[in-house]
Amino acid sequence: MKNRYRVISFAATVSMVVAGLAAVPAATSAATVLTISTDLPLQGSSFDSNDSTNKAIALYLKQIKYKAGKYTVKLKIYDNATAAKGGWDDAKCAANAQAHVANKSEVAVMGTYNSGCAKIIVPILNQAPGGAMTMVSNANTNPGLTKVWNPGEPDIYYPKGIRNYARVCTTDDIQGSAGAQFAKSIGIKSVYVLNDTQTYGQGVAQAFTTEAKKIGLTVLSSGAYGEGWDAKQSSYEAMFTKIAALKPDMIYIGGIFDNNGGQLVKDKFKVLGNNTVVKMMAPDGFTGYPDFNSMPEADGAYLSFAGLSTELLLKNSPNGAGAKFVKAYKAAYKSDPIGSYPIYGVAAVQVILAALAKSDGTRKGVTNAIFSGAGITIPAAQSVLGKALTISTLSGDTLAKDITIEVVKGGQEVTVQAWTVK
Repeated sequence: MKNRYRVISFAATVSMVVAGLAAVPAATSAATVLTISTDLPLQGSSFDSNDSTNKAIALYLKQIKYKAGKYTVKLKIYDNATAAKGGWDDAKCAANAQAHVANKSEVAVMGTYNSGCAKIIVPILNQAPGGAMTMVSNANTNPGLTKVWNPGEPDIYYPKGIRNYARVCTTDDIQGSAGAQFAKSIGIKSVYVLNDTQTYGQGVAQAFTTEAKKIGLTVLSSGAYGEGWDAKQSSYEAMFTKIAALKPDMIYIGGIFDNNGGQLVKDKFKVLGNNTVVKMMAPDGFTGYPDFNSMPEADGAYLSFAGLSTELLLKNSPNGAGAKFVKAYKAAYKSDPIGSYPIYGVAAVQVILAALAKSDGTRKGVTNAIFSGAGITIPAAQSVLGKALTISTLSGDTLAKDITIEVVKGGQEVTVQAWTVK
């Protein structure tokens, strides 16, 4: 299956996201109106989930009457994807970073969806004139953005020597370990690891491989990341024919579905059989994709998500802020949000708005509110995640280490269980 490319103009995207929502009150003084933005890929197979994120944030801002303390906020939407790439694009991420800095009314960014894009944007925001500009991600999971991982990380992303990046989901050292532990729990003894050669894919594949070896699984692939697949290939049958000779119990796919994941899954099925013969597991780079879920070859595939699925959020706090928000989303848009990251997008905005309310309205002030003093905690009663959300003032990471295991069944992602890394 080819990835679905959707080319949407900025104006059309904004119109779609805020359709039916009230405008920022015209009477508000321009001096107190500040801009927050989203920076997400709005073309390619990840469109559906990221479109839901933008819609959710727009709805949330309407609910709170566009206020953060004494400030009024408005939303600006950036697309970091291109039609040619069918997903996030390095050059577009760099251009967006410069645009964020140049927009004088913009004080913070919610994004990005892809860790590789964040690694381009964060250092540019860190050097913004007048003080580092904050980015809070709902979906970046590569550990190197906030903690020691690959050589030079994370310091290389903070050339001014101060932190300006935070996230509300946990990291791939946790997610990869959870995937390996879950695989062992269902009887897997041997696994072959693949990666899409990008920052995120290699990071989660590395974490899975390390933990798998540690807990006694036989890792049939070689190297820290396993074997890379080329997103431009038209067929992966030769690769899977080679793998078939090793007789793995499971294929672990570290990467994003946008990188020709449809063809990869088709060829896995063709050569190795369905997911009862040789099981397949992928991280959150394959969650929130209707194109993947609808593939017959995907049925029975296990997925992990670096957070709590919407189903678990509602179950854990059925009368909480998150449950009420999901209900309001469905009423506004006549459907549930696609994937679980849209709710985490709202959580990221809650962090930004709490910091803005505590600040002097400058970029530097927002960053200081997150990374100094008491930092930011969103109380359970207010958090759309149904539990208190606290951001570390040292790393910018959430203190929560939630992981959800899912399975694709009947064209849908179905929650199997929450997983706590042992």
